[in-house]
Amino acid sequence: MPVIAVVDYDMGNLHSVCKGLEKAGATPKITHSFKELEQADAVVLPGVGAFDPAMQHLRGRGLEQPIKDTIASGKPFLGICLGLQILFESSAEGTQRGLGIVKGTVKRFRPEPEITIPHMGWNQLEITQPKSIMWEHLPANPWVYFVHSYYVEPTDPQISAANVTHGKQTVTAAIARDNLMAVQFHPEKSSNIGLQILSNFVAQVREQVAA
Repeated sequence: MPVIAVVDYDMGNLHSVCKGLEKAGATPKITHSFKELEQADAVVLPGVGAFDPAMQHLRGRGLEQPIKDTIASGKPFLGICLGLQILFESSAEGTQRGLGIVKGTVKRFRPEPEITIPHMGWNQLEITQPKSIMWEHLPANPWVYFVHSYYVEPTDPQISAANVTHGKQTVTAAIARDNLMAVQFHPEKSSNIGLQILSNFVAQVREQVAA
């Protein structure tokens, strides 16, 4: 079974992510060690909470460069929720620099009379990269589970792999480029659809290990 490093920087429900990866056929390893990130077959960056503390924790544990190096090496990488947002350059939620691996910013949903912020609960994806491995064996507009008040806005719209509409605002819900994938929703809370997305990621890892 492929070993997937789950980055521990005190920002997220690592247990539920690990359970999801186990069900998908991988061996998850919670770690904040550069060596273990290097040795793993793939890396998952989960995250729940606010942008600034996340970046402070990552930098405090010396994880900024290792994460950049991991992605640059071509190793499969999956960001989840806050783990998507911190890949960007900056956020309206705080003042810290993001990792800057993806050009663009993180913005807050505009208030509208009929919508709640945070955007919370089940919503449908509009797939914009239908050939991405993430969406294999899924229905056309799958339902997934969200909890967020902020969303990413990539400079290059081509990196967007799926959108979601909340009220009158259609925003990026997932990105994919080469070995880098990241989602705003929680696959580990998205029932069978989420498990299939994690299984697709694990299948890509297996393929890379076998190559």
